[in-house]
Amino acid sequence: MTDLFSAKDDPASDRSRPLADRLRPRSLGEVTGQEHLTGPEGALTRMIASGSLGSMIFWGPPGTGKTTVARLLAGETNLAFEQISAIFSGVADLKKVFEMARARKMSGRQTLLFVDEIHRFNRAQQDSFLPVMEDGTIVLVGATTENPSFELNAALLSRARVLVFHPHDEASLIALMQRAEEHEGKPLPLDEEARASLVRMADGDGRAILTLAEEVWRAAREGEIFNVERVQQIVQRRAPVYDKGQDGHYNLISALHKSVRGSDPDAALYYLCRMFDAGEDPLFIGRRLVRMASEDIGLADPQALVICNAAKDAYDYLGSPEGELALAQACVYLATAPKSNAVYTAFASAMRVAKENGSLVPPKHILNAPTKLMKGEGYGKGYAYDHDQPEAFSGQNYFPDALGRQTFYNPPERGFEREIRKRIEYWNRLRVERGE
Repeated sequence: MTDLFSAKDDPASDRSRPLADRLRPRSLGEVTGQEHLTGPEGALTRMIASGSLGSMIFWGPPGTGKTTVARLLAGETNLAFEQISAIFSGVADLKKVFEMARARKMSGRQTLLFVDEIHRFNRAQQDSFLPVMEDGTIVLVGATTENPSFELNAALLSRARVLVFHPHDEASLIALMQRAEEHEGKPLPLDEEARASLVRMADGDGRAILTLAEEVWRAAREGEIFNVERVQQIVQRRAPVYDKGQDGHYNLISALHKSVRGSDPDAALYYLCRMFDAGEDPLFIGRRLVRMASEDIGLADPQALVICNAAKDAYDYLGSPEGELALAQACVYLATAPKSNAVYTAFASAMRVAKENGSLVPPKHILNAPTKLMKGEGYGKGYAYDHDQPEAFSGQNYFPDALGRQTFYNPPERGFEREIRKRIEYWNRLRVERGE
């Protein structure tokens, strides 16, 4: 939940400005929904009370009041406010802003520099902020919709506090609609179901709910009340907040993967459908399901990998929407299958040992001897052909002599791996009996 926009001091005659702009808060006290930041015990409230602001990164989805709060902070602390966007600014723009800030500092006034979409600056541009932050020329407030841990330099993050802005919840969006109705002096021409639908369309974005409300008022004729179908036709459905290359993409695939791993088919289907609805590439999902089959089910159910590959191929053959059902089938199969990461962890352990121990030579008895020289060197000497041995098992050593026998794979007592474990234990007993 984020800031509710106030109608205070709004010039009634200025109807050309968007509703969201006309209802912006005029003070931090009017900002609601970010109580962890602006409430009585909020981080920003305490910072202002101390009389000193530090540099900050505002991280949150669109329409959550990041720009508004930055501007209000400057007003509350009597700092000069400068705003730039990383989309439209370059090195020359930054130098100009820094020079103006230095001039103000010499006259005794500090500058709050708000940088929208700060993650779009490259490493060198981000580094250019460091000297003016360190000497107090500017208080930097950067805004980003992307995870700062991935998008911002460590040096910049070490000098700025990250504050998280939350999306609007349902109650906040409803309150925004009501505030808009009070400001406009008329109700939205929507039935109850259509009002609820408009809230869902806003998808946590405060600016969006006000923009959608404006579109509804513009479209409505005298006495007309819209139902769900009609309002969706008028405003068109707003796509969920989901960037296939950024956080939304990774958050949902992570949620899908963990729901499968947690054996919750209903949650897995929900996140699968969220990704379909957001326009994710179904073949990307198919590839991730194949990965889950190997990582989280493994040999507990060897059919999991077969089914996921079949589902991926089915989608490739059928396309959308028919092929999506095959991916849903594979998703449910994985969620309800017995779970084992024994192969996954065994592979990681074996890879670590392989990297740490260099190019160890295999024991000579398991090496082929295609030349007389190699045979004279003992290659292949003493090799026991397993099919000629009792139980088709020789129990001989296959590891390099310098390494010794290792154990990587430890199958659990679940699913098909229960049977695999019995075999391994049986072979281990034979190996001991035969003195290998």
